[in-house]
Amino acid sequence: MKRTTQEITGLLIGRLWEQYIKKIPYAKQYADMVAEKGGKVVIDHFAFRTFNAHTGEQPEGIRALRHILNFLGYKPVSKYSFPKKRLNAVHFEHPDESFPRIFVSQLELAELPEWAQNAINKTVKNTTYLITDKSIELLGALEQNGALPSEAAEYLVDDLVQYFRRPWNIPLKEDVLKLNDISQYGAWVLLHGNSASHFAVLVNYQEVREWPDLETTSNALAGAGVPMEGHIEGEKGGRLQQAATLAAKKEVKAKGETGIENMMWTYAYFELTQRGYIEENGTKKLFNGFVGGQANHFFDMTRTRDN
Repeated sequence: MKRTTQEITGLLIGRLWEQYIKKIPYAKQYADMVAEKGGKVVIDHFAFRTFNAHTGEQPEGIRALRHILNFLGYKPVSKYSFPKKRLNAVHFEHPDESFPRIFVSQLELAELPEWAQNAINKTVKNTTYLITDKSIELLGALEQNGALPSEAAEYLVDDLVQYFRRPWNIPLKEDVLKLNDISQYGAWVLLHGNSASHFAVLVNYQEVREWPDLETTSNALAGAGVPMEGHIEGEKGGRLQQAATLAAKKEVKAKGETGIENMMWTYAYFELTQRGYIEENGTKKLFNGFVGGQANHFFDMTRTRDN
């Protein structure tokens, strides 16, 4: 029995979602609440953050994800720029519209102060590539043949899942704290690496009668004790509306003066998305992209008073 590229892609996304909800209780609570109502959890998009820097054996910046996504059928669709945050981004889409969009951003190190560049570069410069040689061969075979034997597909998915974590050594606590003052995005990536910064679900297709839109869904989560940000981004009836929980925190490791220390740091948040309709070539369809101003705001979701 063989697994097609689309099946393998679906398996990988499913595993990444399972990994995410184990760490983000708000997402698990949403999934449970929707299931209780007989609805569906439909992933709209998920996102990654990167450094546009030499990261050892791993490709730099957006390419760290793009080279994998290409093998899985994803193609870049739109580019975004966030000058004040020194970020650039690309969103990718799959030909099969049932697959979620993937949003990948990168911090432009050349635009940071020299001390910040040095702090990041010394941490990431010797990064090892987290994908095995066997998986690289399997990705090539998948691209050529469009399918893999089931056992090989399972090996590949297991291996690829391990890529989505911090690939470099434990950073210095001093570097993290100092970098956080000028780029909380940079501090986040230093600590979490290739981990997903958030997943977003599409309320348009959740099929819960009591929660027909973003506002009612967001209110239901807040009523159940989920810490919501309290503000919906985007106009009602517009192309894109987004709401989010506060970011969950996670214990991370950093090198202190006396050795490895554990400290709490923001990890990921959970997002709700509602898409409006646009007309394209005389046909109404859901808006597929992102709105730069709103995306700009969501980078700040991993900022807290503590860090």
